[in-house]
Amino acid sequence: MGAITDVPGIRVGHVQKNDDGWLTGMTVVLPPPGTVGSVDVRGGGPGTHETDALDPTTLVSTVDAVVLTGGSAYGLVSAHGAQRWCEENGRGFPVTGGVVPIVPAAAIFDLGRGGDFSARPTADMGYAATVAAAAQPEGHAVERGNVGAGTGAVIARTYKGGVGTASVTLENGVVVGAIAVVNALGLPVMSQGNPEPSARSVVLPLDARFRVPDSPSADAGPPPLNTTLVVVATNAVLDVAECKRTASAAHAGLARALKPSHTLADGDTVFCLATGDVALDRSTETARQVSLITLQSAAADVVRLAILDGVRSAEAVSTPAGEYGAYRAE
Repeated sequence: MGAITDVPGIRVGHVQKNDDGWLTGMTVVLPPPGTVGSVDVRGGGPGTHETDALDPTTLVSTVDAVVLTGGSAYGLVSAHGAQRWCEENGRGFPVTGGVVPIVPAAAIFDLGRGGDFSARPTADMGYAATVAAAAQPEGHAVERGNVGAGTGAVIARTYKGGVGTASVTLENGVVVGAIAVVNALGLPVMSQGNPEPSARSVVLPLDARFRVPDSPSADAGPPPLNTTLVVVATNAVLDVAECKRTASAAHAGLARALKPSHTLADGDTVFCLATGDVALDRSTETARQVSLITLQSAAADVVRLAILDGVRSAEAVSTPAGEYGAYRAE
């Protein structure tokens, strides 16, 4: 099924803690210098940092690192650690006196899942994850499941979620890869040919899983807070607007893999990175459109595969805050 690191130059680093009240972590996607990037946020409850800088109408077109983190809004501080590493290594938007690294970030909600609400990713963890990514060899294997930002991930408030990845190579030599952190309100649709919930899904119908009780009760629990985070990467030459459109198209893969998706309680976010090694056919307007549509369709496919890989790779955990079993479709 491949990995996002099949895109030449892309590296991934994870840092996590899963003891002494911790069940969280973070993941850094480190692209080669000069990588163009954008983002599309579709969920109703996002936790993000520096995503406005990736709009096609803004000044900066390149991205130095992308941080995917646990800890909800608190965990976004981990981007500062990745930014510090980038500055130390001369990566960033050049300004008088130095560089300003462009390090967008997005967070999942996993607060308290290890038992300690105050256990959340720090700037030092962000730095360590970036160091780990930079130390990886070209095309390295990517750890999956209960690692990095997937350490505290959960799906449907019941099962363990995690990190997954996938890639595809097109006939024109374009590689499209994705990495996903699956912390969804919904359940996975494991078979593309059967969009109906699996037998296991029926055990937890939507009205039972997500219903808000008429009156407070001791076992009602807090409202659901969730997010699926994705980074799509390609070696194609894309400008910022094309990255934006590719991120938008990739959300289709998220919707195919999870039911429901993009809800008010999800912060679903897709980043797109283009390293610019392979030129698309732009000899005519028709060729340009076909090239982009093919790439964007592939992006949706690999996002779906990465999300399902994250669910399959996740392992059951038990903490003082609860038990989360591995999801296995029947």
